Amino acid sequence: MDMRPTELKLTLAPRRRFEAIDVRGRIAHSSDLLRQHSRALYCSFHTTAGYLDRSLSLRLNNSQDLLSRFFNAFRALFPEGAEYSHDQIDRRTELSDAQKIIEPRNGDSHLTFIGAGLRNCVTHRTDASGPVYLIELDGATAAFRRERKTSIVGFDSERIVADMSVHIPVSKHPIDSVNLADPRLGLVERVNELLQRLGVEYARVDLLVDSAERNVGLTVNEYETLLIKHDLVEVLRNPLHFARIKGRHMIEDPLSIPAKTVSYAQYDAVRMLNSLMEALRLDQSSFERLVAKMLSLPARCFFRSRRVSFLATSNDGACRPQLVRGCYQSPILVQWQSAERQTRAIDVNIVELT
Repeated sequence: MDMRPTELKLTLAPRRRFEAIDVRGRIAHSSDLLRQHSRALYCSFHTTAGYLDRSLSLRLNNSQDLLSRFFNAFRALFPEGAEYSHDQIDRRTELSDAQKIIEPRNGDSHLTFIGAGLRNCVTHRTDASGPVYLIELDGATAAFRRERKTSIVGFDSERIVADMSVHIPVSKHPIDSVNLADPRLGLVERVNELLQRLGVEYARVDLLVDSAERNVGLTVNEYETLLIKHDLVEVLRNPLHFARIKGRHMIEDPLSIPAKTVSYAQYDAVRMLNSLMEALRLDQSSFERLVAKMLSLPARCFFRSRRVSFLATSNDGACRPQLVRGCYQSPILVQWQSAERQTRAIDVNIVELT
């Protein structure tokens, strides 16, 4: 007999700046949730700590070694301490003087979260073997120690109980981003109204780019102007913008990269490329095609996600069901070519969890 969904809230204390924390293992030691239900929705409420998409986790074989290689590639792309606009704290007008003193310089962690395709919500079957990792990108340092919150909702079935399509206005600029949580759009408010009419106890809210849309993706992160309008734009124009540079001389054909992309090797990207190749277990020809594609279509490769999800519940201190977001979490639409009609179509599905 199916049970009602069960929610478990965990507080995690990272020990290092980068860490893969096995949340499934923590649940198994503290709760019967995984034995009581057939599926579990894992939710992170942070913008520099999240979960890998299940398909990517499987491709990496849930291996700590392959995970390290995969993320080492992004740490080479976005090295700590590079000249991120987000980290120029004096320019952060939204911060008070007191906040500026303690605000971490973590532009690299935000860009890695986006570029690696980390998600705030993922679903796994509870009978699957292996860990489910929360990937921490900005945990403990000499200056501060993070405290991370994650919720796990055990459930047995799901069904779409409502859906709607919305058109999001975008600018004429080829590279543009839109905060889908901006009150002026009213999207979150419309979703909350729909949730309240439905009266669901637990649901997953899926935002999906319409199948007809091209050159556009979705992510969840902090919609901070310097990060999204400056650092992210620089990466979409040139994914190697922040990569470590050891000199402008050419490194001769270090990985048999096709001649048309050999200029890629003027950066110290060899370690990054080797890490990706080993982590994703690519053969040489597949790897060369990946490199060529990254250079010709950097934004499309950077934004692989066309869907983001959020937990919705009435069991989070609210008297009525509503979308649950972390303090700095926003769904963000990013385009890298202008839209013909200056709008983008987004589908919204309300998926009841039972």
